Amino acid sequence: MLVTSLPAASPEQSVSTSRQFIVYGTRVPVRGAICDLAERTKRELLTLLDERDNWATPIVINAQYARANLPEKPRLAVNVGQTGFGLKLQLDLLIDSEIAAPEVRRELLRALLIEMMYRAQSNVAPGTVYAAPPDWLLDGVPAPQSDLPRERAANLLALPVMAGTVLPLEKFLEQRPSLLDASGRLLYRAYAAALVEWLVRLPDGPRHLAAYISDLPFASGEPVGQLRKHFPALEEDTEKPWQKQVARFSARQPYELLSNAETERILKEKLRIEVRDRSGATSWELKDFPSFVNERSARTALSFLAQDLQALTLQANPLFAPIVAEYAQVSRLLARGRTGGVSKRIERLERTRRSLASQIQGIDDYLNWFEATSLPGPSGAFAGYLKAAESANRPERSRRDPISVYLDAIETQFQN
Repeated sequence: MLVTSLPAASPEQSVSTSRQFIVYGTRVPVRGAICDLAERTKRELLTLLDERDNWATPIVINAQYARANLPEKPRLAVNVGQTGFGLKLQLDLLIDSEIAAPEVRRELLRALLIEMMYRAQSNVAPGTVYAAPPDWLLDGVPAPQSDLPRERAANLLALPVMAGTVLPLEKFLEQRPSLLDASGRLLYRAYAAALVEWLVRLPDGPRHLAAYISDLPFASGEPVGQLRKHFPALEEDTEKPWQKQVARFSARQPYELLSNAETERILKEKLRIEVRDRSGATSWELKDFPSFVNERSARTALSFLAQDLQALTLQANPLFAPIVAEYAQVSRLLARGRTGGVSKRIERLERTRRSLASQIQGIDDYLNWFEATSLPGPSGAFAGYLKAAESANRPERSRRDPISVYLDAIETQFQN
C-alpha cells in the first residue's frame, strides 16, 4: 500500500507595501493593521533621518493570539540571529486585550534600527552578541499619533525647568527606563523627545544621527562621548546647551502665547481625566470628583493633571492664566485627598469661564462687524469660494464628438 504525504498548508501571511515586513498569523484585518503600523513607523524614522528607504533585511513579524497554555510567552520580543544568507530579524507579537500600538511601535523601531546598524555588515559571525539601540532613541522618534504628544512632553519638562532640577545629560543617558515607575517613565520619554529634537536641529543633524546609528555596533565608552564624536557641533561642555534645549523644549516664547480659544480648548481637554478601577478605565470631568476621588489611581491622575495645568499657565492667554492656576490648585488638593470646599470653587470657576467666554465672543463679533463695515470695497477673501460655487452651479457643456452625441441621444430616449 502506497502512502503519500500531503504537503503542509503554508501559514497565512501578509506583506507590507515596501515588502520589508512579512506578517504571519492571525487574520487578514489584523495583519493589515500591523503592516500599516510598521510602514508608518518606518516613514517616521526615515523622515527624521532624511533618508531614502534602502532596506536590505526583511523583518518577519510573528503575530499570535494569546493562549492559556502558554502564559509565560513574552508579549513582545525582537529576536536577532544569523543565517547562511545574512541577518535574520523577527518580532514575536502576542495579541491580547492589553496590547497597545505605542509599545508595538517601540519594538518595530528597535527592529528597524538594528537593521540599519547591521545593514553594511554581511559577514557577522554566528553567536555574535548584537548591539541594542539606546532607549532614548526608541522613545524620542516623534510620531504624529503618539500617546505622548509634544505638547504634553513639554508640559512634563516645564516643572523641572522652573524648579532648576533638569536631569543632567550624562545621568539621563545612563538611565534604564525599564526600572522606572509610570511617572518616571513618562518623564524619561519627554527627555528623550527633547534630546532627539536637539540632535536633528544641529547643523547637518539628520546625517550625523544616521551615522551615529550605523556606528552603534562599534560604540565603546561613555554615551556623551559617542554623541560628541558624531555631532561636531556639540561642545566639550554639553551640559549648558542641554539645559537650554530642555528649557526651550518645555515652554513657548512670550510671543507664542495661546489664544483665548486655544487656551479654553486645551483646558477643557485637560479637565477630563482617565481613572482606572477594577472594571477598567473611565473618563471623568474634574467637577465629578466625588465619583472617583477615592479610587487608588485617582491620586496619580490628579497629580499629573495638576502638573499639566501648572505648565499650561506658562502658555495660557493672560485672561485665562489665573483660572488655569486655580484649577491646578484644586487638582493638587484633590490629589492629597482634601475635598472640603472644592465643589464651590469648581462651580465658581465654571461660572467665571462661561462669563469670560461670552465676553470674548462679544468682542470678537464686534471686531468682525467693524472690520466688515469699514472696508472701502470687497476684500477678495472669498473670491475663490464664490468662483467655485458659480462654476459648480453652471451646467456642464456637452461634448460634441460622435460618441458623446450618440450616448446623449440614447440617454434622452430612455428618459422619455
